[in-house]
Amino acid sequence: MDTLPPELPTFGREHAVLVFSKTNGFRDDAQIQAANAAVRTLAEARGWDVFVTENAAVFNPVALARFDVVVLNSTSGDIFLPTQRDAFRHWLEQGGSLLALHGAGGDPRYDWRWYVDTVLGAQFIGHTYSPQFQQGVVEVAEPAHPAMRPLPARWQREEEWYAFDRVPSGHGTRILARLDEGSYAPEPGQRMGDHPVVWTRCIGQGRVFYSALGHKAETYAEPLHLRMIDGALGWAAEARRDGCD
Repeated sequence: MDTLPPELPTFGREHAVLVFSKTNGFRDDAQIQAANAAVRTLAEARGWDVFVTENAAVFNPVALARFDVVVLNSTSGDIFLPTQRDAFRHWLEQGGSLLALHGAGGDPRYDWRWYVDTVLGAQFIGHTYSPQFQQGVVEVAEPAHPAMRPLPARWQREEEWYAFDRVPSGHGTRILARLDEGSYAPEPGQRMGDHPVVWTRCIGQGRVFYSALGHKAETYAEPLHLRMIDGALGWAAEARRDGCD
């Protein structure tokens, strides 16, 4: 566990983004590095400040107050001290915004129930493994959402397809995209019927965007995937001004 926070640079741009990818569980370093670089590039292209770290001690009230958006990039395992959990929860409820990418919602169990039950709204139960990566079709449910606008109505791509124990509900949940279960071969016990893979939630005044997509490092060079993440960043940064919707 981290106790000494990193030194933050001076921020002077419209928005600041914290990209955090600590793992105390499963780790795919190639994916993490590719996604970190992609998010940095997207945020900097918007003229925003970006800070990338794996030091969880940055989750303290003073440091978090400097960020509008936190990106959890395939974090895994128990990574926060109780004080860091409290700081993160307060920051989000008071109008921060979270983008959680792929493995940030992919642990088979969570010690922090608030994170899985309230922030994510669903528990990961497994993914495809026979084979692990399969072609499948993502169906866009809310084409007007900024993250979905760049995407075709039916988006075919290869992925390690996640399954969850339930469809998220409550907390203003909006299912942005679903997986067509007829387009690939779900594992036994992983067929959901209604199978969300991208959704948003409201946590107090804060915004949450979760995408189960993006296991392979190469996916962070896919133009449509990058445009989805970029749209999510833009949507997330509006929470301080507009609250959650």
